[in-house]
Amino acid sequence: MASILQLYAQGYFLMDNGDGLQWYSSRRHALIPLDERFHVPRSLRRALNSGAFEVYVNRDFAGVVEGCASAHRRETWISDELRQIYAVLHRAGHAHSFETWYEGRLAGGILGIAIGGAFIGESMFYYVPEASKVAMVRLVEHLRRRGFALFDAQVQNPHLERFGAYEVSEGEYRRLLRQAVGLKVRFA
Repeated sequence: MASILQLYAQGYFLMDNGDGLQWYSSRRHALIPLDERFHVPRSLRRALNSGAFEVYVNRDFAGVVEGCASAHRRETWISDELRQIYAVLHRAGHAHSFETWYEGRLAGGILGIAIGGAFIGESMFYYVPEASKVAMVRLVEHLRRRGFALFDAQVQNPHLERFGAYEVSEGEYRRLLRQAVGLKVRFA
């Protein structure tokens, strides 16, 4: 497990592309801002203010991993072996689920790895519309309260861009990651 965390702390991430688990790195990294650059889309404000979603940390970790692996997907990069690794990291206090619940059921969430003050978002999903977006906003609030310095979303996409996600070079990412990993904060 220590070697897995060490590689995450150096900017690598695990995926199963069908040929077994492999470590990957990226020349560009998408970061979710934890400062005033974070943007809450106007269309999401009603869902946030409705009180319809409850937020929990690690209430149903296995359910979030399953949702990330299968919700709205024909193929997944989260293999059984990777699920087992996430479970080991979760028991050790490094892998976490940030969840939204609706009417007493898991509605959506975000799976990630926390190392020091860095949160590395692995995947997100939803069963109920807006659930993953509400989780994103509430997770940013949580990370701010806890003193995190970095929220790595790995790959930029239009969905994340709406929240203010931006890309940095590999060198800049590794510099920010080193600083964040050195912080003494706790996710949960």
